[in-house]
Amino acid sequence: MSNPSNSLKISTFVCTWCDLTVSAFAADGTRRNHCPSCLHSRHVLDQVEGGPTDCLGRMSPIAIAVLRTGDWMVVHRCVRCDELTSNPVCKDDNQLILMRMAVRPLAQTPFPLEAFGTL
Repeated sequence: MSNPSNSLKISTFVCTWCDLTVSAFAADGTRRNHCPSCLHSRHVLDQVEGGPTDCLGRMSPIAIAVLRTGDWMVVHRCVRCDELTSNPVCKDDNQLILMRMAVRPLAQTPFPLEAFGTL
């Protein structure tokens, strides 16, 4: 017979940034690996050659990438080893944070926007 407290531990995790207890499954049943509130994650699988396999650093959301299919991905960077990863956006992720990351390149351009006025 399974112990209910064990299944709770398997199907939830605690966010490394905001301490929210998060279901490991999104509302639509897909598996999630990041907090829907702040979008932070934990670095559990190191893909960089020679990197520490048990890094366990905090993965900070730094950008949004859009695939050819139109699907959005959250791009994370590990604050401990700098590895970059991407993970699918879940339907119940914080929409305000997603939009802030999506428009950040437009709000912080590497050139003055006034240059477009003279074109």
